[in-house]
Amino acid sequence: MKQHDCDVAIVGAGFAGMHLIYRLRQLGFSVRCFDKASGVGGTWYWNRYPGARCDIESVQYSYQFDDALQQDWNWTERYATQPEILKYANHVADRFDLQRDITFDCGIASAHYDEAGQCWGLRDATGCLARARYCIMATGCLSVPNRPEIKGLERFAGPVYHTGTWPHERIDFTGLRVAVIGTGSSAIQSIPHIARKAAGLTVFQRTANYAIPAHNGPLDPERLKTIKAGYGDMRARAKTTYGGIDAVYNTEPALEATPAEREAEYERRWQAGGLTFLGAYGDLMLSKQANDTAADFVRAKIRQTVKDPAVADRLCPANIIGGKRLCVDIGYFETYNLDHVSLIDLNQHPIEEITETAIRAGGKDIAIDCLVIATGFDAMTGALMNIDIRGRGEALLQNKWANGPIAYLGLAIAGFPNLFTVTGPGSPSVLTNMLPTIEQHVEWICACLAAMRERGHTVVEADGKAEAAWTDHVRDISAPALKSTTGSWYLGSNVPGKPAVFMPYLGGLPAYIEKCQDVVANGYEGFSFSAG
Repeated sequence: MKQHDCDVAIVGAGFAGMHLIYRLRQLGFSVRCFDKASGVGGTWYWNRYPGARCDIESVQYSYQFDDALQQDWNWTERYATQPEILKYANHVADRFDLQRDITFDCGIASAHYDEAGQCWGLRDATGCLARARYCIMATGCLSVPNRPEIKGLERFAGPVYHTGTWPHERIDFTGLRVAVIGTGSSAIQSIPHIARKAAGLTVFQRTANYAIPAHNGPLDPERLKTIKAGYGDMRARAKTTYGGIDAVYNTEPALEATPAEREAEYERRWQAGGLTFLGAYGDLMLSKQANDTAADFVRAKIRQTVKDPAVADRLCPANIIGGKRLCVDIGYFETYNLDHVSLIDLNQHPIEEITETAIRAGGKDIAIDCLVIATGFDAMTGALMNIDIRGRGEALLQNKWANGPIAYLGLAIAGFPNLFTVTGPGSPSVLTNMLPTIEQHVEWICACLAAMRERGHTVVEADGKAEAAWTDHVRDISAPALKSTTGSWYLGSNVPGKPAVFMPYLGGLPAYIEKCQDVVANGYEGFSFSAG
């Protein structure tokens, strides 16, 4: 494969990688992007399971760097499906001719920094692919599937599908006995669709999850027209909210409202649907007592929906609401009212092994024809830890992060010059609307490279002290928050052996943007520069 010499090498052709190509070209940098997929889209290229869709409203889960693009593209649903999001990604790639700078079907195996040459060398399994002054990891927060180790899994004679690497061809479950392991977001979205076709569906649940109805539907053309007329204002408002979503957030404490007032507010939010249910009161993620009021409301809704009280009890989460990422669903709980759908609690009946034709749990064999694994991702750090990344003195990133990720602003890592990460650990990333968060990182990185070129600098590196201080801040701000008390992929709890460290920044998007701006205003405080 041809070796590329360029200014900037990018790993990942999802929404971050595509925007990087666009912006770096504008600034006059030569660029090459690599992706193991055969097309653009990142997580939306791989996650093709039935029912896959975004949990952020489509008009907000979209690029804002080009107003003509915003005005020309028409979303068809309130919450866009995976096919529509992938169609959008391909439209953007074609509109700005991005694919000419992307090498597909090319997984990066290693990225090593050459101190003498002040450049990064990127290789795949066959050899060197690129030498570049700068390397930007746009590998995504949810891009490495978490595959459970289950005794006998390799012996199963039927097809096995993971929601994170779903086949491109349509899978027909008609008449089949299907098992789904996991009840996270991908399972909550796919289970209703699988149940419509399957002869029997058995769901294996370790931890019950909260889900708020999406109330999805076609986007009214007049509403879309109104949104487009005020897109700039909507985007500006979104940047002032904790999660980067334009919505109404109540800052008042839940316990200062009367029970009747809380019930009415929660009902209003439930009927509106979506993730902003947790915006009902300002202390829901700070006070366990306040959180209980919202959790009890949702548990009551589950019990009202699921007809079998015993099944409803199993589906009612025992943990706080919002500790894990809140799910948005379309008919998930109603699915358990179907006669051919059953739910097994893995805490009471753990999976012992998988045979050629069945899953053995609690001493009983459940015969199945195919298996769907919906166990999520090795989030935040998985993609970076799967690449042999070496900085100064051949220092290995896997060693530096052995006890949890250490980074400055989620953008850079001390000891790894000229290496940037988009929405890396220590940034708000997965706690926000990812598209505007990605754009903020891309704009910051590109502005930094342009400033370096103007000043004659060729090397930039995060300072160890600044990195340590920011990592401590990320840890300290998460310590009192309820979200950090729940085992979740935010802490890596879903991956055996992964250090339990709360990885994203809990301070909110506005505070993070302000910090990034202050760093620049103070002469890129926390970074050191040099000229080759």
